[in-house]
Amino acid sequence: MKALELQLSQGVDALGLKTVVNAHMQQQCLAYMDLLQKWNKVYNLTAVRDPQEMLRLHVLDSLSVVPHIQAGNLLDVGSGGGLPGIIVAITRPDVQVTTIDTVQKKAIFMRQVKAELGLDNLQVVHGRVESYQTPSPFTQIISRAFSEIALFRKLTLHLLAVHGRWLAMKGVLPTEELSQAGVIPAQVIRLQVPQLDAERHLIVFENVQ
Repeated sequence: MKALELQLSQGVDALGLKTVVNAHMQQQCLAYMDLLQKWNKVYNLTAVRDPQEMLRLHVLDSLSVVPHIQAGNLLDVGSGGGLPGIIVAITRPDVQVTTIDTVQKKAIFMRQVKAELGLDNLQVVHGRVESYQTPSPFTQIISRAFSEIALFRKLTLHLLAVHGRWLAMKGVLPTEELSQAGVIPAQVIRLQVPQLDAERHLIVFENVQ
């Protein structure tokens, strides 16, 4: 665990998040990862098995978007095992996070994480996002591995506030997806994920109706 603690601490420093992600939050990220590993043996929540790989590919990758999330509420679509939603909930107590996934075992796992880590700013929904209704719209909707940009926007439009923002986490710059979506992003942010030798981008769209 000490090696993982050091790896996470160095990653937080490299992301410039030392004043945001305190020692307690880092411990909670590691506790989440520990739960993910334990449940993964039975429920197969992620193909990533190695703890160091899990920390780099899942935790640090999720932490890379934290500076670009605003206070308010956030919906994480197709959250799977809780990425990036649970990491955001841990490190941004000023954000009310809702995660949604169609797979029941993944929703059960996320609810267990909420209970064990005491994440009062996290709500977990089991269901299809296109059928989901909320009493008040979200100011931000994020996805990490959900769908192409055009479909992501189409399925979640009814849930996003006017002037709210879609945040699409992508690998290499998705030029073809952007062309098919037929909209111009408000921002294209190149993410630098520590210890990860791969391109990562955050594509931001505004809901201007």
